[in-house]
Amino acid sequence: MATYQEFIQQNEDRDGVRFSWNLWPSSRLEATRLVVPVSCLFTPLKERPDLPPLQYEPVMCSRPSCKAVLNPLCQVDFRAKIWACNFCFQRNPFPPSYAGISEVNQPAELMPQFSTIEYIVQRGPPTPLIFLYVVDTCLEEEDLQALKESLQMSLSLLPPNALVGLITFGRMVQVHELSCEGIAKSYVFRGTKDLSAKQIQEMLGLTKPAASGPQGRPQAPQDAAASCKFLQPVHRVDMNLTDLLGELQRDPWPVPQGKRPLRSTGVALSVAVGLLEGTFPNTGARVMLFIGGPPTQGPGMVVGDELKTPIRSWHDIQKDNARHLKKATKYYEALANRSAVNGHSIDIYACALDQTGLLEMKCLSNLTGGHIVMGDSFNTSLFKQTFQRVFSKDYNGDFRMAFGGVLEVKTSRELKVCGAIGPCVSLNSKGSCVSENEMGIGGTSQWKVCSLNPSSTLGVFFEVVNQHNAPVPQGGRGAIQFVTQYQHSNTQRRIRVTTIARNWADAQSQFQHIESSFDQEAAAVLMARLGVFRAESEEGPDVLRWLDRQLIRLCQKFGQFNKDDPTSFKLSESLSLYPQFMFHLRRSPFLQVFNNSPDESSYYRHHFVRQDLTQSLIMIQPILYSYSFYGPPEPVLLDSSSILPDRILLMDTFFQLVIYHGETIAQWRKAGYQEMAEYENFKQLLQAPLDDAQEILQTRFPMPRYIDTEHGGSQARFLLSKVNPSQTHNNLYAWGQETGAPILTDDVSLQVFMDHLKKLAVSSSA
Repeated sequence: MATYQEFIQQNEDRDGVRFSWNLWPSSRLEATRLVVPVSCLFTPLKERPDLPPLQYEPVMCSRPSCKAVLNPLCQVDFRAKIWACNFCFQRNPFPPSYAGISEVNQPAELMPQFSTIEYIVQRGPPTPLIFLYVVDTCLEEEDLQALKESLQMSLSLLPPNALVGLITFGRMVQVHELSCEGIAKSYVFRGTKDLSAKQIQEMLGLTKPAASGPQGRPQAPQDAAASCKFLQPVHRVDMNLTDLLGELQRDPWPVPQGKRPLRSTGVALSVAVGLLEGTFPNTGARVMLFIGGPPTQGPGMVVGDELKTPIRSWHDIQKDNARHLKKATKYYEALANRSAVNGHSIDIYACALDQTGLLEMKCLSNLTGGHIVMGDSFNTSLFKQTFQRVFSKDYNGDFRMAFGGVLEVKTSRELKVCGAIGPCVSLNSKGSCVSENEMGIGGTSQWKVCSLNPSSTLGVFFEVVNQHNAPVPQGGRGAIQFVTQYQHSNTQRRIRVTTIARNWADAQSQFQHIESSFDQEAAAVLMARLGVFRAESEEGPDVLRWLDRQLIRLCQKFGQFNKDDPTSFKLSESLSLYPQFMFHLRRSPFLQVFNNSPDESSYYRHHFVRQDLTQSLIMIQPILYSYSFYGPPEPVLLDSSSILPDRILLMDTFFQLVIYHGETIAQWRKAGYQEMAEYENFKQLLQAPLDDAQEILQTRFPMPRYIDTEHGGSQARFLLSKVNPSQTHNNLYAWGQETGAPILTDDVSLQVFMDHLKKLAVSSSA
């Protein structure tokens, strides 16, 4: 029997699934007593080089309300060529093409190693990928130059048949015609006037004149593709567009002293969404928005053009002083929902030293699966390399991006779906397996994910239906099937099906088994997602109180202790790390807005609710490596006691990579010892963390900020704010200890946090 650790790892590698509990409690009451809900992190398009797609349609259950896909858990009668659905128990005949199957000649979808399988389905004509660049021209000269070069470079990375379009905006919005030779033509919209989709399509000439049939109906996508002057195949307009980008000028409107440039981001996006709605509804497309500042006029404006009124801060929002916030958010949410309905995703690349309005605009990417990238300037390697990585290719030479995904979750009778948290919108599909009790985006068993990559991960939450007096009989298994339909980047339609099952367990007699089936890493990330989801609509302190209450209840349920004796408190191995994940989560930028602008908080939360388990854990509890003369690099505790004078530390927080040189090392480096021949080993020591950091920088999306600092350096704050402050100025001299670096903070340390937790967990009044 494999250990649970091995079992969990195998399931993640094969199916891209991590459950909070790997044995499920057999009644609703027992499930709520376990505190952490039955839930999972699911990565629909996990890269599986060993999984060749099948070139035929999946076989589905014939019951209209079920339609589950044939899978290894179904019971099959090979003689009668009949299979029984493991979700609704309907008996279904196999289609004629399966006449040759037998016990020894099974189709792939019945083999247990293919619990995840992918089908290529030919439905309708193939549609090309569509990229629509929406470019802000109110930039500084060198920023605009760098951005133009990045955009020209990206054209060479697109497949030749991909369609590409260009909209530029400053005070006015220009939609550029790409099909005309020798003369640059564009349609200009005023940046202050909100237009409906119909008006935009009429002005761009996308609807046929009324005479030819029912009034002004939009053309069928095929005609539109041929006649759309604004979206053209790359191979046809490559030269034209490269020249057009090269000749882009800064916005010509003069900006008076003390004013911000007038930037009509709202109208530009509205035109982009309207253009794609009119030409390619329900087709995979990406709107890529590049901005160098906040929207300052027209619908969706975030701040006025007077520089003396700063852009809103958290303080303003709490005091209800952010006058554009509600209106702008509502405007962008409406655009995001229109975009999501049509399967179009919106990326935001925001590079500026001040805020650019991501708080209001975040829904554009969060609801459509688009990327958000935040930097200081378009002229930095951080932006240039991150943008290049958007177009990275997989082992088959295809883009690591999929479009227009629909995720459907089917469950066996004992379970219902409460909701999902991730880059998705609800499709309001109410079925028998949808729970009344919503967690995250609930009330549906289908979600639309307009853009996916191999690491996009959703948190899916379930509830056990059976009442306490009629628990699920022992020995049974509950099953869940995830069906993901999407458009692959080589334009094929594909369906990936993952079917998993777990055993039911009686919470009284098998309590130890349930406890050891707990996946504390997955549970920490899933609870963190619930916390971050709440933080979007609730006050910060309320969310922290909710998390604390859940943690105390979990420790009361699973801790071993004598009443009112905190020293006797013990947690088993499968839960021992969970409290420290919660300790670091409480201090993280996802829940603490102190010291972060509203834009930064939106950016951090955006990435947290879409990354896979490993990356999410790094965000909650950063990894710290220590380099010394005494041996190979080693992971050390994220604690102030690890900050020693003769060590170099490398900390990875996902968003930043910090290399920190201890006091002695920093002095030697300043004295230039690494240049002397006899100190070759010191030179190697300095180089080692740089090489390791380089490896992380090569692969991560978005590229992390790289910080090289030393003891006493101003940037050391990045490290000092993350480590557990076990030594502070308050307790430093109590023990006469010399190790580590004291941290000047009044935050509680992990030790104090644990002491309080134990006290509350064992208290008899709780």
